[in-house]
Amino acid sequence: MTQTIWWTLSNKAILTGAAVLSSVALFAQNNFETYKKQYPDYNELIVNNATSYSISIVDKKLKVIQDNQYESMILSDNGIQNNKESFSYSDFVKLLSYDAYTVVSNGGKEKKIKVTQALEKQSRGGSVFHDDVKTKQLSFPNLEAGAKKVYEYSTEFTDPNLLHKFIFGEVLPVKNSRLEIKVDKNVNIGFKLFNDPNHLIAFNKIEKKDYTLYQWTLTDGKPFKFEGNAPSILYSVPHLIFYIEDYTADKNKVTLLGDIQRMYTYYSSFVENLNTKEDAALKEISQNITANKTSEEEKVKAIFYWVKDNIKYIAFENGYEGFIPREAALVNERKFGDCKDMASIISAMAKYAGITNVYLAWIGTRNIPYSFSEVATPSTTDHMIAVYKKGSEYIFLDATDQETAYGLPSAFIQDKEALLYNGSQYQIVKVPITAPVKNQIRDAVVINIQNEKISGTGWLQISGYNRTNTLGQLGDAANKTRFEMIKSLVLKGNNKFTLNDYCEGNLKDRDKPYEVGYDFNIENYIVKVDKELYLNLTFDKYYEKSNLEKDREANYDFDFLNQFVSSVTCLIPKEYKVKYVPKNFEIDNELLKAQFTYQLLGNTVEMKATLETKKIMLEKKDFALWNETVKKLKSAYGETIILQEK
Repeated sequence: MTQTIWWTLSNKAILTGAAVLSSVALFAQNNFETYKKQYPDYNELIVNNATSYSISIVDKKLKVIQDNQYESMILSDNGIQNNKESFSYSDFVKLLSYDAYTVVSNGGKEKKIKVTQALEKQSRGGSVFHDDVKTKQLSFPNLEAGAKKVYEYSTEFTDPNLLHKFIFGEVLPVKNSRLEIKVDKNVNIGFKLFNDPNHLIAFNKIEKKDYTLYQWTLTDGKPFKFEGNAPSILYSVPHLIFYIEDYTADKNKVTLLGDIQRMYTYYSSFVENLNTKEDAALKEISQNITANKTSEEEKVKAIFYWVKDNIKYIAFENGYEGFIPREAALVNERKFGDCKDMASIISAMAKYAGITNVYLAWIGTRNIPYSFSEVATPSTTDHMIAVYKKGSEYIFLDATDQETAYGLPSAFIQDKEALLYNGSQYQIVKVPITAPVKNQIRDAVVINIQNEKISGTGWLQISGYNRTNTLGQLGDAANKTRFEMIKSLVLKGNNKFTLNDYCEGNLKDRDKPYEVGYDFNIENYIVKVDKELYLNLTFDKYYEKSNLEKDREANYDFDFLNQFVSSVTCLIPKEYKVKYVPKNFEIDNELLKAQFTYQLLGNTVEMKATLETKKIMLEKKDFALWNETVKKLKSAYGETIILQEK
């Protein structure tokens, strides 16, 4: 009797299980068809992207566990090509466990196929707050339309000050994006949500006896697209930053983050014992290179350039070395270092030279859109520099860029706040946006017309960030390669431009513009109609093709402000006279200023053009005005002089 009952119950369970599996497979198939119709323009859909934190107190210390779940569905055969996914971890974020598999339909049932190919790679970053990050790269087998990529992993944060931000968006559409934070009653957190103007992210807070649960959910999140000259996704994609303010263990309250002072206290612990021991070798170098300098600023400049010339910038971090600058003596001995090490050796050398007002400073690059008052956590900084206080003025010393001149901050820290270290006191100083005149490109050309062909000479001067970028691109290129690069740099008119010869100046002098003298020919540029020649003198048509699409979503980032100054002097052939000279043109609005002037002087026509940008980053509200400005520029660029046979 017992055996009969067992057989009946077992078979009922088997039948029920089969029915469940069948219904699961049918549900998955229905989802596949639904998703294909809902997302016809995409090869893949992220079905679920969820992260949950558990923050508790264990043995009087914080324990922070993060669990992550990811699931995507292949919607077309083209989606099969995207068979790799990855996640990161480090000494600060220790990997506890992970699992990954492909889910496919097999005879009406769902079958899991485990990922067996998983590579671990180093993921080096160039910012100060990357530690020894490792990436686990997963290769998903047996992908087909309707299959799912699934992986989950668990990590533990060893430093509760370094929690990650959560981004509610991907390059693919996301069906469900969710962040959940569960904290013990004795733990207080703070958080801030960015880029959700329409309040699409649902928030829920659940209070329980022993814990509080915070939940944020975004359903049917739109994918973000990569657009030219866009700033980092943090400017546009919804994301949340959270941090632990304090916790109470055994009646003792421990404060972590929440305001600038707390953040400064945390950072100070990494530098308070830096360079306290004198190093004879570095002291001698410091005093030698400043011995013949009469002013304090000359000494700082000499030290700054010495570091640029003698210490090679290499971004490398390992554990807390991602936060702690290395001793200046070690940096000098090795002759290489990262941004923190550059700041360390500059400040130490300044002290050896008797200068006490050169400070270490933490700063965020322009990839980060927050100020310290908005987010007082390590999420706001990803770089470190030295800062020289010259009276009431501040000079920002970033030696990671070899070419940038003294007095110019690196382009990528313009308009950002620097947090200066000065013992128990901190100071926040705003880095200015460099004026366009300091980033000037000036080009003066004189041309002759012979047999409807142009020959000419030019002198090009490039300053500021344009100089830095140009020399960075040219690098050590030589011979034919360098010739072709210079040709691209001075190109005029059309593809019939021929560079005959060139010379360069001020290659090593950072304080002077980089210069190129050149002579050239251009064919098929002049248009002849009967007895008239039509010649366009605006060889350099800046921003002519920078019209912004109507559906553009991201801001447009120029990186820095520019000024372009051009002059073209055309020598009129004896057998011709000037029939028409274009009218002068001027435009001046909140985004751009431009002026074109034409002047007939004897047997020459001279065109002068000055153009400068006024706003370093265009926002959506600026797009219409910018496009209208470009339209007017195009009209000015289209003007020609007309020469007529005598």
